[in-house]
Amino acid sequence: MTNRYRLLAGGSLAAVALLAAGCATDASPDEPSAGSAAEAPADVSASSRVAVSLEGEVGVLDAATLELIDTFPSDDFTRVNAVGDGRNVLVTTAEGFQVLDTAVPALTDTVFDADAAGHVVRHADKTVLFSDGWGETTIFDTDALVESDGALPEVSVYESEAAHHGVSIVLEDGTLVTTVGTADGRSGAVALEPHDDHYHELAISDQCPEIHGEGTAAGEVAVFGCENGALMFKDGEFLKLDAPDDFGRMGNAYVAEDDPIVVGDYKNDPDYEGYLLNSVALIDTENETYTVKDLGDVEFTWRGAGRGPDGLFYMLGTDGAIHSLDPATGEFTDDEFPVVDAWEGPEDWQTPHPGMITAGDVAYVIDVVGQRLISVDLNTGDILAEGEELPSLPNEVAMNL
Repeated sequence: MTNRYRLLAGGSLAAVALLAAGCATDASPDEPSAGSAAEAPADVSASSRVAVSLEGEVGVLDAATLELIDTFPSDDFTRVNAVGDGRNVLVTTAEGFQVLDTAVPALTDTVFDADAAGHVVRHADKTVLFSDGWGETTIFDTDALVESDGALPEVSVYESEAAHHGVSIVLEDGTLVTTVGTADGRSGAVALEPHDDHYHELAISDQCPEIHGEGTAAGEVAVFGCENGALMFKDGEFLKLDAPDDFGRMGNAYVAEDDPIVVGDYKNDPDYEGYLLNSVALIDTENETYTVKDLGDVEFTWRGAGRGPDGLFYMLGTDGAIHSLDPATGEFTDDEFPVVDAWEGPEDWQTPHPGMITAGDVAYVIDVVGQRLISVDLNTGDILAEGEELPSLPNEVAMNL
């Protein structure tokens, strides 16, 4: 395998776009955050901001009051991903990953060039971008945009053997773990050790058909979803965990980075065309087990889930309430927090529908009927703020802690 690795100053990114070698991006939601103690009250900084994608524009809201501060024209459909620096959000556009500075606020002219901009991953003080159309991974220090006053920072770039809908992560020791595939399908992942001008292959696996989504659990164990289970990179090696069904697709990993248990969304009917889910995979990375929990009457979409206080897994159900599950036991807690009206699953994943992200102890819920956001204290279920009606239906939300 030829591994191409380049270290580039910010101004060289446009040249990279011309030298680099799409499929539609159905990327996973932002990597969830670990929560704080359940007894602690939710705390939203007065300077915090929330980004929300709207029809043909992106908005910035005050995180505490959910007051709309400003909107900026963008593509008809955009995705928003927090950089992880407490300030900047990446907006996916036709040109790539465009920087939204939520502090100013301003949709800046700073763009990380990409063809079919896809997944954004934050881990170990690195932010990692994946261009599906080029099969290219771009890595930069998470705080670099703040330190450079928003100018393009120095980046390192890894080019996959072929373009595909992929995802990459950089572990604490610098190991790059990235998907392997082509435009026709994906097969697994490879772990690479960086050197001055190239990568050295540490391990590779082709045992993860249609690999999608990632998360990192306690002990720097990286987990990816497969159509028939999950793929772990642990202690320098790949390990495949099989689903109990022949077809058991996990597409997103919800992690708390101090917890060895990863929660994955789960689908076992290859012919089901909807987006509602009522099962989750529970992956114990310490004991190397994979089990499936049937959620009974609770249904959610991958856009309405995340980890929160005490590492619990939270879901916005179609009944309009937030439900919480203890990953260690696979059982629901007694907490159930009504927030929005009951709703039905979307016909298309891009269609605005009730969703939720978690940011520490707070959930930001998309209220489609009210065309607004609502923030909820996950410790108590108390409504912290009900936002004003937005110019159009909110679609995706990103929050920098």
